[in-house]
Amino acid sequence: MKELVILSGKGGTGKTSMTAAFAALAQNNMLCDADVDAADLHLIMAPDVQETHDFVAGNEAAIRPDDCVGCGQCMELCRFDAVKPEGDIFTIDPIDCEGCGVCVDLCPEQAIDFPEKTCGQWFASQTRFGQMIHARLGIAEENSGRLVALVREEARKRVMAQRLDLLITDGPPGIGCPVIASIGQANAVLIVAEPTVSGIHDMERVADLAAHFKIKAMACVNKYDLNPDQARAIEKIAKEKNLDLVGKIPFDPAFTESMIQGRSIVETHPDSPAGHAVREIWTKVMNNPAMKLDRIC
Repeated sequence: MKELVILSGKGGTGKTSMTAAFAALAQNNMLCDADVDAADLHLIMAPDVQETHDFVAGNEAAIRPDDCVGCGQCMELCRFDAVKPEGDIFTIDPIDCEGCGVCVDLCPEQAIDFPEKTCGQWFASQTRFGQMIHARLGIAEENSGRLVALVREEARKRVMAQRLDLLITDGPPGIGCPVIASIGQANAVLIVAEPTVSGIHDMERVADLAAHFKIKAMACVNKYDLNPDQARAIEKIAKEKNLDLVGKIPFDPAFTESMIQGRSIVETHPDSPAGHAVREIWTKVMNNPAMKLDRIC
């Protein structure tokens, strides 16, 4: 199998639109939406959910009112101000609780439960371009890196079991733990960059991250004609960092129109300037030597 992870330094650069367009061009592939904090690939793919699984990660403290004697030691120990007085006893705010377990271990009455916490759900779905593994993290929940690792592992298992050729992963933005969890063992990453000062900075950070983990990195510039000077700066930096610049996409309202229709640009405007650019980028990415190597899960 082969895996391509599509990344960007921040959200809103066109990463998900590019993922959807590649899904329309690929054959014998599976999709994985690893942007679990702000998943939106489903808005274009319209998945038919066939499996739903809880994502359990960490624990959450809860005081048993009948056993609490109101000594207040838990409130004194809590460094997250999660314990609140309520009459003669105390309660724990689940939003503020970080699940450290200090109050559980040191409660003199052992009046605090510490059950596992359901932080979200992950799904196996069918789309018009094959199967898709995706997830939804609960509001204000953490452990997104673990959820990213989980959905990727499930996707890779199924790709291998079904003898598919390619896994296309819509990665999280930034360079944090979720991104690191999304690129391990991938053949290559494609960085979608914007022609702005911050866009260049973001691209450099993601490129450095990929280099650190020895993952082949390619880059493309979205809306390059809105700022040709910055687009040229991206080309220069790409050469300095040994990034393969695989194409530049012009600003094209067709991209927005395709999103409004819940489709990829390859489906709705295949002959538009952006549609042509995306297909050229797809060809260059698939012809890159890094995408010719089979990866073993």
